[in-house]
Parts: sequence; C-alpha cells; structure tokens
Amino acid sequence: MTDVEIEYCVPCGMLDRAQDVQHALLSEYGERLDSVALVTGDSGVFEVRADGEQVFDKDEDEFDVDAIVESVGQRASS
Repeated sequence: MTDVEIEYCVPCGMLDRAQDVQHALLSEYGERLDSVALVTGDSGVFEVRADGEQVFDKDEDEFDVDAIVESVGQRASS
C-alpha cells in the first residue's frame, strides 16, 4: 500500500489544486492507497510524494492531474 503526501503553498491559494489531486487519487485508487495527506507549506511549494519519493514538483513539471495520478499509480502497483 502507498502513502501519498500533497504539499501545497497555503499563502499562494493552492488548496483547491491540492484537493483536486487528492480527490482524483482517491477516486482512481481508493483502497490501494493507505493515505492521501494534505501538507501545508509556503514559498510557492506544490509537490506530490508517494512513499517519500517525489512524483511531482511544480518547479520541474507542468501541472497535469492525470499525469500525477498515473505517476502515483505506477508506485501503488509496484
């Protein structure tokens, strides 16, 4: 099972984006995930980690919910 963390910038107003990713992950993988946690951050951060391994960083990747879900799914199935 996989633990996912979505760290998002609170002052930047990224809560909606974080919740969109959380909802998409839970809808797609549900019971295959142990947890999908929202982690508050600042300084423009928006990162998604699966079992501690970064699968998305807004500074390096274009935001695409489907791509994030697919990346997490690859780790959830391994």
